[in-house]
Amino acid sequence: MSTYVYGITARSHPSLPEGMAGVGEPSRPVRILTAGELAAVVSDAPEDLRPKRRDLLAHQNVLAETGAGGCVLPMRFGSVADGDDAVTQVLTERAEHYGERLRELDGKVEYNVKASHVEEAVLHLVMAENTELRTLAEDNRRSGGGSYEDKIRLGEMVAAAVKAKETEDATEVQGLLAPAAAAVSVGPESTGWLLNASFLVARDSAENFLATVEQVRKSHAHLDLRVNGPLPPYSFVEPGPAEPAGSTAGADAGAQ
Repeated sequence: MSTYVYGITARSHPSLPEGMAGVGEPSRPVRILTAGELAAVVSDAPEDLRPKRRDLLAHQNVLAETGAGGCVLPMRFGSVADGDDAVTQVLTERAEHYGERLRELDGKVEYNVKASHVEEAVLHLVMAENTELRTLAEDNRRSGGGSYEDKIRLGEMVAAAVKAKETEDATEVQGLLAPAAAAVSVGPESTGWLLNASFLVARDSAENFLATVEQVRKSHAHLDLRVNGPLPPYSFVEPGPAEPAGSTAGADAGAQ
């Protein structure tokens, strides 16, 4: 029987959620596996697990229940090991690593920030900042719209200017938010976003971080900033060797 892993925490954790409902239909009971000073929050793994809303929420609820009483290293939705023995073996082999991560992440949460351009606003901005673009656009207007070649050239120049602005804005926004966080993890590029970054923030500094986001939002009217959090620190667990052997990472339970 495969074992589904929700998260890893200290064996001394005061409120391990043993017996609560986990993923699957019917829901698999959550149980605790221990090895040395560590504990893994697990359940039996459903054979046909898919990232359905009910299972994503079940994964998130187990982590929320565990995290309410202390630090937990969250596994991403879909983390499955070959069995209980495989989980306890990794807890033993990676005990020093997990202990260090639990100490480092204690009292911290993750905020994911995604940024995109407001199309009309950024077009006005790049035109205002680029004399060559303004001149070509004005020449085209005066000549009744310009030739086909002129229109193509203008379109290509505008597209290049917007792309350059995306890179510039991504660097600037990350640089403005980073001082308000303990660490930054840049996510994979995805269509529609010029920035997809997660920030590790101390719980007692969350208000300051969100205030900084709001300042950036007000000073960059051509940007759409979306914030998701607080979340378990998914992006700071260090995947790969930090995950149970045989695990497979799926969608975030945080539904970013």
